[in-house]
Amino acid sequence: MSKESLGYNAQKAYVATMMQIVGRGLAATSHVDAAVQAELAAFPAGYQICMTVHPSGPSFFLRMQDGGVASLVSAPVGKPDLTIRFKHLSHAFLVFSFQEGTAQAFANDRMIADGNLSHSIRLVRCLNKMETLILPKLVAERAVKRYDNLPLTEKVAKAARIYALVAKSFVAGI
Repeated sequence: MSKESLGYNAQKAYVATMMQIVGRGLAATSHVDAAVQAELAAFPAGYQICMTVHPSGPSFFLRMQDGGVASLVSAPVGKPDLTIRFKHLSHAFLVFSFQEGTAQAFANDRMIADGNLSHSIRLVRCLNKMETLILPKLVAERAVKRYDNLPLTEKVAKAARIYALVAKSFVAGI
């Protein structure tokens, strides 16, 4: 195997792992944070979101429930209402390795939103809030356009609840 294919395979494995963490993290954050619930409440129950890498790379699927709560699902029912698609694995790697924020990736034309544009903007705000909550400040500031300072006790309490829900979803095999 060449160095290039090893690098590509390592990036693909990393992005696949991060897709699962991000999908589970968004679902968990929707159970923990009122601001994310308020953003997601704009989506009707049954609304389906997909984030994927073109053409058939790693992905995750969320289905909305009442009250702005999201659930990770193994596959959508029919076509998702909103699909956020990275144009290439290397673009997803930039975002998931926190070298480029989600909003910057959209601005750099590395991602495509297939669905309602205002819904994709809501989703980016939810991703930013999740990253602000679960990542150390130094990393989160690189990942998000604007870092919202939170009291340390709130950040740690919410992060602990989110990480616990993510771990529980991995153990349950959801």
